[in-house]
Amino acid sequence: MGYRVLDVSTIEGRRKLVASGLEAAGIRMNQFDNEPNQAGKEHDERESGQEEIYSALTGAGVIVVDGEEVPLEPGRYVLVEPGSTRQVAAGPAGLSYLVVGAEIGTPA
Repeated sequence: MGYRVLDVSTIEGRRKLVASGLEAAGIRMNQFDNEPNQAGKEHDERESGQEEIYSALTGAGVIVVDGEEVPLEPGRYVLVEPGSTRQVAAGPAGLSYLVVGAEIGTPA
């Protein structure tokens, strides 16, 4: 078959493993659904060497990158380098966002 479909509404929990649920071989992608004012885990990707693009699907919030707050809302994309710390926090209406990552140096 030349395609696969995943409906995230069938997956419970805050983190939806989209790429692995689709059995993607070269793409890393997850959806996170944060409750109002909920913050995710602060982390970096030094060990994985992975850069990540964050994009809001619904709602709004911020992504704090190396201590700087960057608004996260639909239509805005934020690239974060592997060595930078990052933490996403939802605003008062909650936030559903997508993270797409890849190791630097791998073909796009």
